[in-house]
Amino acid sequence: VLLTVKFDNLERFRQMVLEDKADQEAGLIPGGHSVVNGRLRAHFNTADWVSEQMDGVSNLFFVRRLADEIENDWHGVLQKLETMRQLLLNRNAMLCNVTLDADNWAQFRPKLAAFLGDLPATDVSLAVWQREPLPANEGLTIPAQVNYVAKGANLYEFGYHYHGSIAVISNYVRSTWLWERVRVQGGAYGGFSSFNRHTGVFTFLSYRDPNLLPTLENYDRTADFLRRLELSESELTKSIIGAIGAMDAYQLPDAKGYTSLLRYLIGYTDEARQKARDEILSTTARHFKEFAEILDAVREQGQVVVLGAEDAIAQANETRPNWLTVQKVL
Repeated sequence: VLLTVKFDNLERFRQMVLEDKADQEAGLIPGGHSVVNGRLRAHFNTADWVSEQMDGVSNLFFVRRLADEIENDWHGVLQKLETMRQLLLNRNAMLCNVTLDADNWAQFRPKLAAFLGDLPATDVSLAVWQREPLPANEGLTIPAQVNYVAKGANLYEFGYHYHGSIAVISNYVRSTWLWERVRVQGGAYGGFSSFNRHTGVFTFLSYRDPNLLPTLENYDRTADFLRRLELSESELTKSIIGAIGAMDAYQLPDAKGYTSLLRYLIGYTDEARQKARDEILSTTARHFKEFAEILDAVREQGQVVVLGAEDAIAQANETRPNWLTVQKVL
């Protein structure tokens, strides 16, 4: 099927593209926090930019263009599909990940080798991604009565050096300050914070949020919250347990295999994981105070992406003239 499948069924391909377009559009509101998180992260590094191109708002725009190309240049679309097959089905460019027990591996290995042997083997030329710059602050409009508000930055650009305590701090901020200010008082369905140690990107996020600027103000006040915090031993212990639980969550075999592949690709060793685990377990109140200094920089230099109602975004731009670069998504 991989080597001989025909792409020339225009009607079937059109149907697949239109279904994908409809699915992406239908998923904007239920998954708005993921949309803004991916879009915001795309501002800071090539890997997240590529991910957003393939699985974010940029991909929705691409699928819409593709639907037009099918009608206006079907031959060109066919050529692109064939080029993609030639690039992807190349055993010299493949990395195989198999999850199974040792006994079954002995039986499966020859079959895998035979399968790979049937695939073409051509020279590999690695592409150099040209990341297109995005506006510093974006307002993406959709027909909704709620907003999804993200603000973040690359902490490594501010001189931050990774320490496992950030998992504890983020867990605490999420379950206390953001819960109280963004969800309980602000009326959003959720408020989150996340950090990727490999890229250095830290983000604040809200879910189904009736506010926009007040939510950003609460994000910006997180540093002062940490600076004034009188953290009890029991609160610290609960946050440490939560962070360790997220790090060592139970996984089924398929998830273990996929996680192993990701760690291999990014060079995340068992030693590095253990070091992070030790740092989580040794987190103290001092780390919370120190992290407030980093969040000061996020407040001053962080970038913003909002997915939400056109009126809400327009009102924010009236309050802060020409602040958000506005683009209609739906």
